[in-house]
Amino acid sequence: MSELRQPEADLQAPVQAQGPVEAQVFGAAGEEAASPSSSSSPVAPSFSAYAESLPQEALTVLMADLVAFLLLKYRTKEPICKAEMLNMVLGDHRDHFPVVFSQACECMQLVFGVDVKEVDPRECTYVLVPTLGLTCDAVLSDGQSMPKAGLLVLILGQIALYGDRTPEEDVWELLSIMEVYVGEQHCIYGEPRELLTEVWVQEGYLEYRQVPQSDPARYEFLWGPRAYAETSKWQVLEHLLRVNGWDLRSFLSLCAEGVSDEEEGA
Repeated sequence: MSELRQPEADLQAPVQAQGPVEAQVFGAAGEEAASPSSSSSPVAPSFSAYAESLPQEALTVLMADLVAFLLLKYRTKEPICKAEMLNMVLGDHRDHFPVVFSQACECMQLVFGVDVKEVDPRECTYVLVPTLGLTCDAVLSDGQSMPKAGLLVLILGQIALYGDRTPEEDVWELLSIMEVYVGEQHCIYGEPRELLTEVWVQEGYLEYRQVPQSDPARYEFLWGPRAYAETSKWQVLEHLLRVNGWDLRSFLSLCAEGVSDEEEGA
């Protein structure tokens, strides 16, 4: 995480990785972001012959360096251009830009909830915007906080899949798969129970309440009013399906087939 938190002055020269940054920062999500997928990004995530000449570990370190640079630009709300990324980050590895940039865009979207959008194809300039327009990371003034909208989108998506609420134990189970554990500080998301049940509840993104008439008491998560104001369940589901290579119609068709099969079996 020290690579992602270095001040702007430290990025006046090409970024040099000081250790296994990807293991600290990305965890399980890093493996997904470092592999090709069918999710949408400014550059198609295909490995070229010259990219294969570098070990995957080296490509992942380059991706971590580029993510650190993109996070800095996101905090300062500055646009970025390809030439700047080549000079500041890639250095002698500029031939590997397509695959490294694609992986970095996936990581920014999946882990941090930040989309990299091309605004001028001729000049190869980009802007960094919150996924689905969520504003939970609008203020990152301390230079230390990491964007957390990626996790919020995942939680909102899980609730939407359940209908309008989901048991808290299912949420903690989902997070544990991502190696994010209740009671433990995560390098990006902090302590998850505090984040979900206090911070995002106070901000209006989530509701956390006791299941009616449950004894012993059980709790569940629901969408909060601010989540409804900034996005919709269909947008969240469509986004999650798209990054996993699905489209909404195919998903709904598959769900309908599953319901039909269950009814026939009954």
